Amino acid sequence: MKKYRINGHGHILPEPKEIPQFMKDKKLFWIDDNKQFMRQDDWTRPITDPSFFFEEKLEWMEKHQIDHGVMLNLSQIYCNGWERQDANDAIRWQNDFNASVQQRRPDKFTSGFVVQPLYLDDALQEMRRCVEELKMPVLCLPTHFLNAQNEWTSVVDDSTTPIFELANEYGLAIEIHPYDGEKMVALKDAYWRFHLVWMMAQTADTLHFYALKDIANRFSNIRTCFAHGCMLGQANYGRRLQGFDGRPDLFTETRDPRESLGHPNLFFDTLVHDAHTLQLLKTRVGSDQIVAGLDDPYPLGEMEGVANSYPGRVIDYAVEAAILTQKESDEIWKDNVERWVGKKLIP
Repeated sequence: MKKYRINGHGHILPEPKEIPQFMKDKKLFWIDDNKQFMRQDDWTRPITDPSFFFEEKLEWMEKHQIDHGVMLNLSQIYCNGWERQDANDAIRWQNDFNASVQQRRPDKFTSGFVVQPLYLDDALQEMRRCVEELKMPVLCLPTHFLNAQNEWTSVVDDSTTPIFELANEYGLAIEIHPYDGEKMVALKDAYWRFHLVWMMAQTADTLHFYALKDIANRFSNIRTCFAHGCMLGQANYGRRLQGFDGRPDLFTETRDPRESLGHPNLFFDTLVHDAHTLQLLKTRVGSDQIVAGLDDPYPLGEMEGVANSYPGRVIDYAVEAAILTQKESDEIWKDNVERWVGKKLIP
């Protein structure tokens, strides 16, 4: 019997000609014609693998026995700090592109869509469009956004409650993913610290609020997945409990974080890079709440050619080390991803 493998955390780029001219004219986001770099204002990132693009992605999936992929939005299109019209135009384009990926090969791709929480009315309207017209089941949210007072705010904020209410009405899957750490933290951008350290802190911070605000129980029809295993969120669980118990005066009108631990609607992906961290994740939340996530084709994803990495390495290592059983591994690769997304992805 074939064992199917679904990647719950992937990314895909448009071809340069698929990006509207206004995106480049306004320096919002574009890709060089030779497909060597993606660009945004004065930011540049090399395109490190051909599988960033549609046809090459399919070839890569075939090579590595990936039967289906959940394609998330591009973090560069969270639009934090953008003017309203630019954010609206860019997000609508991003969501249309992701929808086209799903429409072209629904057997291979399920796509996520993004909204900008600052512009709440626009966000709710875009949610309705993406669900009702584009048939997209996964809402992608940044861990933090710039609010109207130009303050960095967790996406799990009282001001965003209508987003979670509408997501709950639609029964959506939600992906919470970090970005823009270098804009939030007053440190020099050196040694990739914002991707290697501070992105993990951003995710832990929003899990902290997610638990205290009891999102999993208040909105019981949504299923939320935190990117990169929310690694620091697992490691600092005890410290969060100590703080909650030791300073109750700071936690009025919040819920005990213990109540969210291992919640059936709260998921974490496997992109934690080593089997020991995956073991902690399993100990904390249980294998049922873990979904396979490769973060391809970024070099911080499980990509062949990066040292001893390859797609599925951490899961394989965990099985070899008896951290996961083969049955748990199989469920992480398929059943758990489908429970998070809320639908069968493999016929």
